[in-house]
Amino acid sequence: MGLFEEIAAGAAAESLLWASALRAVDEQDAVPVFSPLVVDRRFALGVETIYEGYLLHYGRPRLFAPPDDDVGLLLGDALLAHGLVRVADTGSIEAVADLAALLSLCAQARADVRDGDGAAWAATSALLGQGGLDAARAALREGGDTAPLLDLARSAAGDEAVDAALAAHDARFRAIV
Repeated sequence: MGLFEEIAAGAAAESLLWASALRAVDEQDAVPVFSPLVVDRRFALGVETIYEGYLLHYGRPRLFAPPDDDVGLLLGDALLAHGLVRVADTGSIEAVADLAALLSLCAQARADVRDGDGAAWAATSALLGQGGLDAARAALREGGDTAPLLDLARSAAGDEAVDAALAAHDARFRAIV
């Protein structure tokens, strides 16, 4: 079973409401965004599950079309939790802590109507569970500076991979009112 099939099947198995919110397969945009940057492939499913939950909260989800904002918010919460559980099941406390810090940082950036979530996702995905993100996160949190996060992501995953992830991320947020 592929990454997106597993996300969809897990959600559908949990709730008929989540199953009914699934887009038809031919309407899904099953394009991985940040999991290609993940070095330890054990984390890839968790990262994309969490990202889909994030999209349900803030962007345009790839797999789901909830009937209203309340269902979208609840489904997003469920996917965030499922993704964290998937990563926790690997035994990496560091990776779980990185993802919790990512979600907090991104929620703050969204609340402050500030850019930077793409850089935070890219750096966290590329260095998931490896540490070394604190100073770069602080630069974004305290001054809105994305450069340290992008430098870390590019150093770990390469310019081409980071550019592709950021372009795919930006596309999920374009034209949202």
